Amino acid sequence: MPGSAQTFRSLHHQSTVLRLPNAWDAGSARLFESLGATAIATTSAGVAWAQGYADGRVFPVDIAVSVAAGIARLIKVPLSVDMENGYSDDPQTVAENVKRVLDVGAVGINIEDGSDAPDLLARKIEAIKSMAASNGLDVFINARTDVYLASLVPDELRLQETLKRGQLYREAGADGLFVAALVDVEPIKAVVKGIGLPINLLARQGLLAADALAALGVRRLSAGSSIAQTLWGQAEQLARGFLEEGRSETVTESSLTYPQIQALFER
Repeated sequence: MPGSAQTFRSLHHQSTVLRLPNAWDAGSARLFESLGATAIATTSAGVAWAQGYADGRVFPVDIAVSVAAGIARLIKVPLSVDMENGYSDDPQTVAENVKRVLDVGAVGINIEDGSDAPDLLARKIEAIKSMAASNGLDVFINARTDVYLASLVPDELRLQETLKRGQLYREAGADGLFVAALVDVEPIKAVVKGIGLPINLLARQGLLAADALAALGVRRLSAGSSIAQTLWGQAEQLARGFLEEGRSETVTESSLTYPQIQALFER
């Protein structure tokens, strides 16, 4: 079973950055754990694609629960589940959905504002915290704001809006703030200083390396869907060569061997 919420929370209060190579199924989660990941978080995009859905609040919450249960069966490190918007606009329903992933072994969640009103996400966070308290559960809520990722406000207002939302989510009970697509040093410093929560950033071109981010006070770095996207691209190339040209070289130098993969699940 995965590690505790207390363990997961402590990983956000170290001098180093918690590095999360986001998984999309039980197999990828086990692989990342075997490489030294101290916690596992899912990517909703990767989960959606693996299950045959488009990303973007489309797949049923049952899939999030099922994937979480499959991962929890295999790993020993803490598990956080990307819940997108909680799969409902009703805060109480969101809280019930979160309880379902906690019941199968998750200890943390991501929940996002997107194009929704910040106030709605704040009420969802409050409902989740209330549900957890009522059931004797502990949950690390990583509140994601898409101010930068989705260009929700003009460029010159992004930092101000991020600070405003971050403070609102903190007051509602969030344990961390995820500012996806923030890459510039000065705004990162301002967010770290102005929010008072562990700050999570999304790995992308132009962002400093983890050690440099740690020096700025950032405490969590997520790969997001990038690893899944790269593997989809490699699978597309290999399958295209096989289907169109009949190539038999579908095992490459970077491929894991059959015994290596088998060994991941034979403990």
